Amino acid sequence: MIIDLRSDTVTRPTAGMKDAMFSAPVGDDVFGEDPTVNALEEKAAKLFGMEAAIFCPSGTMTNQIAIRLHTRIQTEVICHKYSHVYLYEGGGIMSNSLASVKLLEGDLGKITATQVKAAINPDDVHAPETTLVSLENTMNKGGGSVYTLDEIKPIREVCDEHGLKLHLDGARLFNALAETGESTTDWGAQFDTISICLSKGLGCPVGSLLLGSKADIKRARKVRKSWGGGMRQAGFLAAAGIYALDHHVARLKEDHSRARSLGEMLLKLPFVQEIYPVTTNIVIARLDGITPEEFMKKLSDLQIKSVKFGPDLVRFVTHLDFDDEQLEEFEKRVSLCR
Repeated sequence: MIIDLRSDTVTRPTAGMKDAMFSAPVGDDVFGEDPTVNALEEKAAKLFGMEAAIFCPSGTMTNQIAIRLHTRIQTEVICHKYSHVYLYEGGGIMSNSLASVKLLEGDLGKITATQVKAAINPDDVHAPETTLVSLENTMNKGGGSVYTLDEIKPIREVCDEHGLKLHLDGARLFNALAETGESTTDWGAQFDTISICLSKGLGCPVGSLLLGSKADIKRARKVRKSWGGGMRQAGFLAAAGIYALDHHVARLKEDHSRARSLGEMLLKLPFVQEIYPVTTNIVIARLDGITPEEFMKKLSDLQIKSVKFGPDLVRFVTHLDFDDEQLEEFEKRVSLCR
């Protein structure tokens, strides 16, 4: 049995999800005629109290479309230096939107309203115009750290005061809300656009949604088309998203519980110096006296998959396909890594 903890993107559709996909009514989504895509977009927008949504192949696309909407040439995006939109989207901010980036420090990948206010550029010919703040929840490089509404609201106030747009990379937002108990509509009220990923903790095979105003989503459709993201009978994929929103949100806490147990198991190893605080489903181990490559080789020999996450870091992510049986098996195997 291979235990794959590289990411929560490695899940396979459940039997119920497959049934929903195979029975979905479909049409041509580029013409706006796929009823299942339309139903998913309406469901997600309503869930967050936002006006509209667009279904896209990936979270990278939804994030990059949002950045295109809120920037133009010679403008700047404020984000944490470890943000997915900056580190892991192929230089898209520059190549897609011709925008500059101001990178901030912050504890476990999070930034504050005070930092944002200090980072806004003056009205000066020498500086790009600040137009957008992008946040990430949960924060991947922060070990799945979570923003709360009390942290977000002051940032929203700064954005309003200075005429900035606020975007959320909510790839794992449902993981965050599972822990805080905050409502989706309260979160929707804070942002101009939100990207939510269906193919991570929610277990879909493909897809993300961008939520926003009707005007922004209308523009987003044109950007998606120009980037080759227009899909035809996409309802087969959208049906998985509807199923996931109905059946896979409440169970996310199971992943979080297993992640905490996994972190405790790893901490028993002599060369694991530290485990980042485990808040959701991401576990990051800091190593001492062994390289990530050496540790991952030991794990690979035991049929455990993980990913290098820095010069002394290895990441593990729990998910829908990692159950209690695999957790017990992980404990047996990892104890052999001496």
